[in-house]
Amino acid sequence: MYHAYWGLGESPFRGNLDPRFFHQGPTQEEALARLHFLVEQSRTVGLLLGEPGSGKSQLLEIFAQQLGHVNRQSALVELVGASTHEFLWLLTARLGIETPHEPRPFQLWRALADHISANRYQRIATVLLLDDADEAHPEVIDQIARLAQLETSHESPLTIVLTAQPRRLSRLGTRLLELAELRIDLEGWEADDTATFVKNAMSQAGRSTPIFSETALRHLHELASGIPRRVKQLADLALLAGAGQNLVQIESETIDSVFQELGVITTENPATTVVRK
Repeated sequence: MYHAYWGLGESPFRGNLDPRFFHQGPTQEEALARLHFLVEQSRTVGLLLGEPGSGKSQLLEIFAQQLGHVNRQSALVELVGASTHEFLWLLTARLGIETPHEPRPFQLWRALADHISANRYQRIATVLLLDDADEAHPEVIDQIARLAQLETSHESPLTIVLTAQPRRLSRLGTRLLELAELRIDLEGWEADDTATFVKNAMSQAGRSTPIFSETALRHLHELASGIPRRVKQLADLALLAGAGQNLVQIESETIDSVFQELGVITTENPATTVVRK
């Protein structure tokens, strides 16, 4: 609705997983470096932890792209709501493994284990990127732990990266946590990161001159607590409100207004609890 008003070719804050709108601040750069270390040093299990909206899913997408295909094969799977059968089927599909028509879980498991073994003998590292592992069914967690304990070699290992919220780590189970060799905590943005992201996103969407004042950007960062998803949400609503009011520039008052309309996200459970004023 606001594209034409602000001279935008697309929505700058809607494509949460679009790599063009990925901001690699210091915390994202460090996290990516540690993920590469995990694979290069043949570690089996790594944990990528962050609060809801901190950018874990997008970081996995970027990491998958950076891995490339030379001597590596990766698969990115979202675990929310997936049954054991769906989990194994998604893994085999993402890895390009041929399976029987309407395969049973044990057939999927056998095909997956054989494929990982074949990769090992061909010196191809297998990298499994499993998003929202703390939302997975216990049976799926058991299958992940079983995968992590498959025989591997230093030259061509199986590496599993799991994303989760820090407060929900216990849902991964004792076996997986004991196997984890690296913990990566994804922190929120600093004020400069928020400002840089908003400016770059606007430019990427086709706007050559600033829309948000420097004061508005600082206020946006404070109200969003540096959480990327909240930054995008508030910025998007501010553009909509500004267009509706025929504003020339977004100031702090507009950020305040949309923040009050959106509601205050509580710290106890930022993903689900909203207190309306």
